[in-house]
Amino acid sequence: MFKKILIANRGEIALRVIWACHELGIETVAVYSEADRESLHVKFADQAICIGPASPTESYLNIPSIISAAEISGAEAIHPGYGFLAENAYFAEVCQSCNITFIGPPPEIIALMGNKSAAKEAMERAGVPTVPGSKGVVKSVEEAHQVVEGIGFPVMLKASAGGGGRGMRIVNGPDDFESAFQTASAEAAAAFSVPDLYLERYIRKPRHIEMQIIGDKHGNVVHLGERECSIQRRHQKLIEESPSPALDDKLRAEIAAVAVEAGLAIGYDNAGTVEFLLDESGGYYFMEMNTRIQVEHPVTEMVTGIDMVKTQIKVAAGKKLPFRQEDVSFHGHSIECRINAEDPETFLPSPGIITAYNVPKGPGVRVDTAAHEGGIIPPNYDSLVAKVVVHGNDRKEAIARMVRCLEFMVVEEIKTTIPLHLKVLRHKKFRKGDYSTFFIDEEIYKKA
Repeated sequence: MFKKILIANRGEIALRVIWACHELGIETVAVYSEADRESLHVKFADQAICIGPASPTESYLNIPSIISAAEISGAEAIHPGYGFLAENAYFAEVCQSCNITFIGPPPEIIALMGNKSAAKEAMERAGVPTVPGSKGVVKSVEEAHQVVEGIGFPVMLKASAGGGGRGMRIVNGPDDFESAFQTASAEAAAAFSVPDLYLERYIRKPRHIEMQIIGDKHGNVVHLGERECSIQRRHQKLIEESPSPALDDKLRAEIAAVAVEAGLAIGYDNAGTVEFLLDESGGYYFMEMNTRIQVEHPVTEMVTGIDMVKTQIKVAAGKKLPFRQEDVSFHGHSIECRINAEDPETFLPSPGIITAYNVPKGPGVRVDTAAHEGGIIPPNYDSLVAKVVVHGNDRKEAIARMVRCLEFMVVEEIKTTIPLHLKVLRHKKFRKGDYSTFFIDEEIYKKA
């Protein structure tokens, strides 16, 4: 087992990794930017090293600085958390070349699954259902038109190297196709330095279902159940829950088996999620794979009782998974709300100093946060304040528990998305489990 791990991240996920390391008896090294000098992950790590100014490109994305910090501190491994360098194949490769263990899958797997068109081809070879569309990247508008002739409108244009909704366009008919193609390509080039696009048939009102898998270096892959992530705004998840109210036992088992087979087919190692779109008839299609720990991993931990971060660390150290598929059991229902420092109406960031802060407590409640009274939400990074996670005996109890938690949560001086979450949780369609990825626009903001 490792003696010292460097955490190449900040905020609540850095603290989450510190908790896991402390329970395993592993020393931790925090890295921080000048803006995060007083942050909790800096205070609670065994060692902390400043790696640059506030700008992410000069600090948390600065690979030479992070590698230097690992070498200076004597860290044997680096946990990237999520975001920043977590899915950067080059960073994983640099770690490997410097004899530092990257706590995640091998760089070649990150590279494969980070290229959406290549990932789709790999999943098709593994027998995973995929959305009808182009066989890889389309190089021109003319080539894209040929694909559309075979699958019909509407279609979705997607950046091959991207994520987070950038470089994506829905095209309903031929009149808008060329301009949408050019716009999506330019956006992809600006965001990811790669203009390549691929296209798929557009699925109307889908649900977003992700299946959590984890593998080891001995050829074992298991699933830890699904999470429903359909409550989104601009492709950014707001609320996640497990189990999904959209799946029956038969469909759940089928999707889980497909996800495990996908992991086995590519030799997956460490934690990852296989993401699916679920249509209104129960058809499901591979969308992408996230090769890292997810923001919403606590939901899975609540229903399985498995510490995913500790498991990540153990398998990265070469140990076998400490459980088999038949050992994994699921209990009750869990919901997570991502509370962000944003105006709940305009979604504009609301950075600043938190003048009063009180998080909910009680049975079945977990709050992952790096915020505190007097703490600063800086403008330089993601605006996440806290992840409020609840567990109940059933979905009804979990919803009631989350409403209670958010009603009693205090975050003063900055604006947060708590009012938006309460609107969703109280909505009759959400309570019935009747929602899609369009729920926020259609039901909360009443957009056509």
